Amino acid sequence: MGLNPSMFEQLGAHAVPKNRQPELVRVLGIWEATAIVVASMIGSAIFVVPSQITREVGSARAGVAVWVLSGILSLFGAMSFAELGAMMPQAGGQYVYLRKAYGPLVSFLFGWTLFLAAQSGGIAAVAAGFARYLATFLTLSVGQQRLAAGAVILVLTGINYCGIRQSGRMQSLLTGITTGIVVLLFLLGYLLVRGVAASSEGSLPGPVGIGFLSSFGVAAAAALWAYDGWNTLTFAGGEINKPERNIPIALLGGTGLVIVMYVGLNLLYYHVLTVPEIARSPRVAADAATRILGIRGSQAVAAAIVISAFGSANVSVLAGARVYYAMAQDGLFFGWCAAVHPRFRTPHHALIAQAGWSVLLVSMAGYEQLFTYTVFAAWIFYALTAFGLIVLRWTQPQWPRPYRVVGYPWVPLVFVVTAMLFMANTVVRNLLEAGLGVLLMALGVPVYFFWARKAIVGEERRLNKTDE
Repeated sequence: MGLNPSMFEQLGAHAVPKNRQPELVRVLGIWEATAIVVASMIGSAIFVVPSQITREVGSARAGVAVWVLSGILSLFGAMSFAELGAMMPQAGGQYVYLRKAYGPLVSFLFGWTLFLAAQSGGIAAVAAGFARYLATFLTLSVGQQRLAAGAVILVLTGINYCGIRQSGRMQSLLTGITTGIVVLLFLLGYLLVRGVAASSEGSLPGPVGIGFLSSFGVAAAAALWAYDGWNTLTFAGGEINKPERNIPIALLGGTGLVIVMYVGLNLLYYHVLTVPEIARSPRVAADAATRILGIRGSQAVAAAIVISAFGSANVSVLAGARVYYAMAQDGLFFGWCAAVHPRFRTPHHALIAQAGWSVLLVSMAGYEQLFTYTVFAAWIFYALTAFGLIVLRWTQPQWPRPYRVVGYPWVPLVFVVTAMLFMANTVVRNLLEAGLGVLLMALGVPVYFFWARKAIVGEERRLNKTDE
């Protein structure tokens, strides 16, 4: 069929004629963009994962080191994506970067994985988490929690349907509240609790030498998962005002802020709880807050998780639809998903398609396992995208680059190597999970050729009509 990147560049130009529909508008400012980065990273992981990390490394010093090092590695990824985002500030973000660097098949597999489980499943999982923690304040059965999760998805889709400006402003507010709760908890912890950690056991028996390095790697993998999500901003690159400036600032500033918050929270945990208490706790943040403020502290953490989950779900809804919109423009998704609402200037059909699939996933048993399988595939695309920065520096040196990665090429290379180690760790620890993740991604190959053939046939018909 002669499938090649240049052909799809041409198809993308004709798949949705510009004179037949309005375009997305650049209305997101620096604060909204930064709020999107922060909200996409902060979920429930930081409130529970520290206990797993403490069990692996066995001491407060090593635990904090895991969070610092993982944060720096995540920042390296954000820096790499910042150069790509400033250079190609288009709807779809990472999807576009992969297409430019490797061609349409790789970018389609990214979008396919995103729609099938990674993004839609993530929306479902975060909405379900919101409903579970909402049950702390309301009496909800399991069935009612699923209904609440589905309702959250529909409500957020409705908000995003009616305009990205409203969604961005709401996100700024939600992120500000979550950040405020974390800062307040940190300050109260150091003001009201003194000397608890200093007078308690400072470490756990653990491996040494090579064994410690292995455990440190396992802990770092958990921390990297908690830091995940900074790439989400790039999906909305076509709606960020002054993208050559605001995308790099938001990615670096938002990621840096989350690093400070995560390290600060872990310092708080080790300050108010003993190392064995943290290692045993299934809800370390709630236990730390209870030690500081009693039952009110536990409720404050639950409220923070509810607000954080709502904001995180909003970001996922906002961003994911832009990828399917970009795919549709390339003729590699349902054509009607390339439509932009004439009044609200949002990819409303892509939002509806995403909501329908996400709500269906919420109602399905076992969807969380499906979502977990795609984590391995997601890191494949992280590595490919960061390496794509090097590829494009080599193949497209003439392209304008408003922001250039400091420390190039070592920064993207370190991130690529880290991603590869993360994947190797997953293969060693859970070969089945990694294999199923690759299988889910590979199932997109025949789907790609179906869409590609359909796009080419449609283009041939268009050209024949033009000739007539």
